[in-house]
Amino acid sequence: MKAIQNKIIGFCLCLFMVSINIQAQKKKAISTPVSSYTIEGTITGLADGTEVKLIPGATHSSELPVAETTLKDGKFTFAGKLNEPRFFYVVFGKNKGNISVMVENSKIQITAAGKVSDQEGERISFKDVVVTGSKSNDYYKKETAFREELEKDYAAYHTKDSDELSKLIGAARRDKNTKAVDSLQNLPVWKKFEADEKAFFTKVEKTTLEVISKHKATWWGPFFMMTNFSYFTPEQKPLYDQFSEAAKKSYYGQILDKDLNPKSLIGTSIANFSLKDKDGKPYSAKDIVAGKKYILVDFWASWCGPCRKEIPNLKTAYAEYGPKGFEILSVSIDKDEKAWQKALGQENMQWHNLLDDDKVSKAFNVKAIPATYLVDSKGVIIGDNLRGAELEAKLKELLKS
Repeated sequence: MKAIQNKIIGFCLCLFMVSINIQAQKKKAISTPVSSYTIEGTITGLADGTEVKLIPGATHSSELPVAETTLKDGKFTFAGKLNEPRFFYVVFGKNKGNISVMVENSKIQITAAGKVSDQEGERISFKDVVVTGSKSNDYYKKETAFREELEKDYAAYHTKDSDELSKLIGAARRDKNTKAVDSLQNLPVWKKFEADEKAFFTKVEKTTLEVISKHKATWWGPFFMMTNFSYFTPEQKPLYDQFSEAAKKSYYGQILDKDLNPKSLIGTSIANFSLKDKDGKPYSAKDIVAGKKYILVDFWASWCGPCRKEIPNLKTAYAEYGPKGFEILSVSIDKDEKAWQKALGQENMQWHNLLDDDKVSKAFNVKAIPATYLVDSKGVIIGDNLRGAELEAKLKELLKS
């Protein structure tokens, strides 16, 4: 009898151990993170054979695809591994259209309806875009939902009347009719537009800073800085300084650091380039600097406060050292040509002002503005980020009479 009891106890213990082992395996399966990702896309409206590329975003650089495929029966698939969530663009055709997605190690599905425009260039637009399976993407959408409200605000103050008035002011400025410009800008409609525009950009700044500061302890903070700023100025450095060490050492934290503190180009030679002025007339750098001893290539933008605060110092240096062989070439990185034209009218800079084509600023590795490069007559960069008293001292040293 005792032997039978021992067998029963032993059998029960075996069952108990098997049960524990099964539960442990289940817990292990639940807690073990997925070590790779798959992206499965279903896109309607596009032809089979359409190129599909997975390209990193939020880096402020031109990135190569990490994966490429083509549509087949309206479907595509990508697979890979990541150390942490990353922002990507799923690009269709030859950069004709894209869908953004936060990719993490999980099974992600993208559905959308694509449409190829009839216009030249055949741009691809998407509607009914749905991304599932990525918690990071869900969080990203939640934290950037404020942009939809900003888009509505922007559309609200850009009325038909203000747009027409803007065209008239632009035409008068091109005709150098300062009397007409002043008259149009004093109209109540334009005054209201300027007040609404100021309020809009104040709101943009407030909401942007809030989302960045909210995430100062994680990689999301640097990431949101990269996605909310096209270029950086010294004003953004305190934003970076507030981040935790973990945030600074993250993938986006390191990219941000390089953007805020770009590598010096002193000792390198610049290539000749050609850009257009406010009248659309092309000028080459070679022609502008011919016969000059030293040239300051100044990258700026209408929206850059520190850039515009520096203009009076540039005027002082130009007046003092221009007759001695010093030249300034200002290159604006403005995307909005109207804003650039408006700033030129306000600042009245008496040297060549050209509009960047994205290529020139990239050739100079411009990541933050204002960015200045002092170049000698041989085209070699001998100084960078010289402003105010530092520029004055350098020119005094170089152009001793």
